[in-house]
Amino acid sequence: MIARIWHGKTSDADFDVYTEFLKQIAIPDYQRTMGFKGLSFLRQIKNGEGHFNLITYWEDLEVIKNFAGQDFEKAKYYPEDQNFLLEFEVKVQHFEVFAHIG
Repeated sequence: MIARIWHGKTSDADFDVYTEFLKQIAIPDYQRTMGFKGLSFLRQIKNGEGHFNLITYWEDLEVIKNFAGQDFEKAKYYPEDQNFLLEFEVKVQHFEVFAHIG
């Protein structure tokens, strides 16, 4: 299993609105992709900015390509992200999941 980690940042004023956007648009998009195994949605406000980390879990790198495209290390953004995000990180991180206890 592979963990894909994305980070995004908004103003604190957009924190809750962007949370709802992720819940309504982005997360269902992940769930529709064959090979998606689950996710952890982490968020916090720090220094007046909203920080979001989505850790998504996938069968393997090939199924991530079905979601993100052939350049699977490139972050995937939605048109609505332009209304909220303060910056657009180009790359995401991928890790082999050695253990998942829950």
